[in-house]
Amino acid sequence: MNSFSRSAALSALILSAGATAGADAFAVVPNTPSFASAVGRSGFNSPWDRSPSLATPSSSSSSSSSSSSSSSPSSVLRMSVESDEAADSEIDRLKSMAQKLRAEAAALEAEKARALADAAEGAFRRFDTNRDGEISAKELKEGLEKSLKVELSDRRVKELMDAFDASGDGALQLDEFVTIDRFRTKLDQLAREEKELAIEAAKRAKEEEEAAALAQAKAELLNDGVPTNSDKVVSVLPYLFPLMDGLAYGRFLLQGADASNPFVDIVAALYLLYRSVPFSGFIAFFALNILSGNPGINRLVRFNMQQAIFLDIALFFPGLVTGLLGLIGGAAGLAIPPAVTELSTDAIFLTLLAVLGYCTVSSLLGITPDKVPLISDNVSNQMPTIDMFDDEGRYVPKEIRDMEEETKRQREEEDEKKK
Repeated sequence: MNSFSRSAALSALILSAGATAGADAFAVVPNTPSFASAVGRSGFNSPWDRSPSLATPSSSSSSSSSSSSSSSPSSVLRMSVESDEAADSEIDRLKSMAQKLRAEAAALEAEKARALADAAEGAFRRFDTNRDGEISAKELKEGLEKSLKVELSDRRVKELMDAFDASGDGALQLDEFVTIDRFRTKLDQLAREEKELAIEAAKRAKEEEEAAALAQAKAELLNDGVPTNSDKVVSVLPYLFPLMDGLAYGRFLLQGADASNPFVDIVAALYLLYRSVPFSGFIAFFALNILSGNPGINRLVRFNMQQAIFLDIALFFPGLVTGLLGLIGGAAGLAIPPAVTELSTDAIFLTLLAVLGYCTVSSLLGITPDKVPLISDNVSNQMPTIDMFDDEGRYVPKEIRDMEEETKRQREEEDEKKK
């Protein structure tokens, strides 16, 4: 057949498929001899000629025609629809079964709740011995001891009352009463909590005992106890150091003093002995500084050693000021009147004697002389305390402790940020 005939046959096939798709959504090939012969004469090979399952035979027999009809697109579509309907039916059946199971579960829960309520009401009737409609603490104690075969303390019964007495009237009404098993469970919970508290208390007691033993060990290293009489006397001796260095400010007073005064003779003898030792001032300074760092020496003695050093250092400043004023006055052609110099040095010496007198009397009474302005506060900050020693009894200077505390604080802040 020529090209026109082939095109006509193809158009007829497409139109036939489209018309059938409108009804069945699938193309159905006419199984007629004329159509097959027309296609054969045109020389057009249809898709059914290439597909064994969909081929249209040239000779129609009853068996081959039946096979072609069973595997047609319409049959496939009907099978798909039937399969979807069966799946929908199975889903509906499963939903129905699930609803039935939920109903059965709800019924079981309701039955269980009724059984618990009946059990609680039965126990309530047994516990309510005076039939007043409520359970007192005494009735609860007697009923539980009889049911659980245990002895309960009044404290434990009160804990049970507080746990279940919602109204807070000190008695259990029927709506507050629970089953024996609930009481048993609560008793077990209270017992566990009490045991945990006991373990925690024992742990804290052990920690406090260890801390007390450590504090006692540190206290033995650091002699901060009450000074003995010998400690009181020894604590006065360090003040001889600033007295010897301060005698230069008392030269005007001492020169005019009565020669028969024994105090003047004693001071003069000590001063000559002090000056007879080379570098006596440096030796005294370093000796007091080293001894004041010995924690085995009583705190009063160590405090006075440090305070004597600070007082001796303070004596340096009046001499420095006097020297500077002399230089300024000499440069300006002015001379400081002798009366002013004598008056100022006498004032400094008398102030020194007053301070040393206060420190001496206070120390002999066993009281730390920590009321000297400016000086005593600095001395107190220099004194070691128990917290300045580590767990091994080693002294840790304040600078190192501050550094360690700052490092610890920074580490804790970093840990908090990570969390």
